Amino acid sequence: MTTTNSPTAKAELDDTAFAADSHSDATFADAARGYLRRVRGGDMGSLPAILGLVVLFVVFGLANDRFLSALNLANLVTQAGSICVLAMGLVFVLLLGDIDLSAGVAGGVSACVMALTMTGQGWPWWAGVLGGVLCGAFIGLLIGLLRAKLGIPSFVVTLAFFLGLQGVTLKLIGEGGSVRVDDPAIRGITIANLPVAVGWACALLIVVAFAGFELLKHRNKVAAGLHHAPLGVVIARIVGVAAVTLGVTFLLSLNRSVNPRVEIRGIPYVLPLVVVLLIGLTFVLTRTRYGRHLYAVGGSAEAARRAGINVDRIRISVFVIGSSLAAVSGIIAASYGGKVSASSGAGNVLLYAVGAAVIGGTSLFGGKGRAVDAVIGGVVVATIANGLGLLNQSSYINFLVTGGVLLLAASVDAISRRRRSATGLS
Repeated sequence: MTTTNSPTAKAELDDTAFAADSHSDATFADAARGYLRRVRGGDMGSLPAILGLVVLFVVFGLANDRFLSALNLANLVTQAGSICVLAMGLVFVLLLGDIDLSAGVAGGVSACVMALTMTGQGWPWWAGVLGGVLCGAFIGLLIGLLRAKLGIPSFVVTLAFFLGLQGVTLKLIGEGGSVRVDDPAIRGITIANLPVAVGWACALLIVVAFAGFELLKHRNKVAAGLHHAPLGVVIARIVGVAAVTLGVTFLLSLNRSVNPRVEIRGIPYVLPLVVVLLIGLTFVLTRTRYGRHLYAVGGSAEAARRAGINVDRIRISVFVIGSSLAAVSGIIAASYGGKVSASSGAGNVLLYAVGAAVIGGTSLFGGKGRAVDAVIGGVVVATIANGLGLLNQSSYINFLVTGGVLLLAASVDAISRRRRSATGLS
């Protein structure tokens, strides 16, 4: 495997299932001390983002009593949905040290294709969605081929597509025009909710499945004599996931309607969609050969090439995945806004998504990142916008705060990389 030849890739794999438990601690206290040593050595992962999210919730919760209400938390979930999905796609690109500046407008073009095929051609919603996602995949394929086969820097290629795709949207819709998205299935992604009983059943299924997976993995490692985390650490992971999952389900199951004659309960459909994508992408990154190769190329493309990995194929694939998820993100945004316009996906959409990935712990230098980083970062970005909105702050405050948080996250990434290098972890 190339990961042993690449220190950077090895450092990243220590955060994934491919680490093969390179170290083992006898007790929970030993594991805690080992984690603190890794944090002091610069391997902080998503810890800064999680701590920042806690601080944001405390500050906004104290500043405005509506922030922690069930209604606002449901709004926060729907606001974060498209950002999280777009950021998860960008994680794949960032893992190779590349960037995709066209991801936001690629999502806008894909949503435009979906809307036009449904309204103009009479396609059913599922066919329109499929057409939109295939459009995104085709855009990613073109970018990947230009990047891998011609060696054009990703910044230049995707900047060209960023400009060109906006022209495509203008051609399809017309300047100043828009296409309504009123199909109940598409609109329901962000404005409809799961039945409460179904939401609880899904939450319990996630907790039970995660607990069973963690305990089975621990038992198998013990039986095989492999290095493994203490049982206390495994139980702590299960308790943490259960607390978050059941807590969110409880809050979103409360009646959040401001009209006493109408009840609004249940988990917005966008949340299960994000969770399914998160689980699937995490599996791909941590449990497949493709994931191993992706981290290896991100750590050292030359070492990966010498080990027999098709680097060009990996590089093309990340842009295809990134643009496909950008299409899904664009569809979610269209669902939330109820329309697709010439400006869909432009503006600050991409900047927020890149910021979400980096804030969550994905490295801009490549070789380090997880799908969950994008989700955590996406919630941070959405929380800033949501909380400042409740406080009636001007738009420029939102830009200043988000930009400052992104700069802080990038600084933490650079400092952590330097400390890992100094301590021999990367």
